[in-house]
Amino acid sequence: MALLAVAAFMLGSVLPSSAQTPAPGQTQTPDAITPVEEFSRQLEQFKNSIPQLNKRIEDSATAVDRWTNVERARKEIEELRALVGTALGAVSDNGTVSQLGARALAHAREKLRALEQDTRFRPEERQFLTEQWRRLRADTERANDELAAARKEFAELLRTLQANEDFVDELVQIRQAQKALEVIQRLTQDIRQANDQLKRLIGGIKPPGA
Repeated sequence: MALLAVAAFMLGSVLPSSAQTPAPGQTQTPDAITPVEEFSRQLEQFKNSIPQLNKRIEDSATAVDRWTNVERARKEIEELRALVGTALGAVSDNGTVSQLGARALAHAREKLRALEQDTRFRPEERQFLTEQWRRLRADTERANDELAAARKEFAELLRTLQANEDFVDELVQIRQAQKALEVIQRLTQDIRQANDQLKRLIGGIKPPGA
């Protein structure tokens, strides 16, 4: 009996079962669930990406309008002209910078003259204070000379900038055009990504094996 049971088991493992054999008149069909699920996933991704792409297109159009606006460049030049004019007035020969240096030097000199005639201090105290103010006067004179040199150089550079205003205007417009170009390049990348996504979606429309 044991031998018969073993033989029956081995025979059953070799022969195909009735569940694996299609019934007469029936054919096996490929599994269509996976392609449908993949198509649904691609469709959902495409639907979610379209509003984002539309927003990028609108933002790009606004940005290009802004960067190609000649009035914007002209306004920037006008603002630069006003800034240069204010700075040039401050560093001119009779401007604020020149006057504050002169005031600091005049103060040190006046304090030294007053101290030499001041009788409130003992001789050794007056001597010490006089040395300190003489040092301050000398340092202030050097600082005033350095300030004057820096001021004059800056004034010359500002005048050079004023003289080349038209060239600066063109450089500003070139910079703005470069910004517009960058917007277009980024939008091109976005549309190409959308193209690839749409191609995958369209590819999923075909039935398996078509």
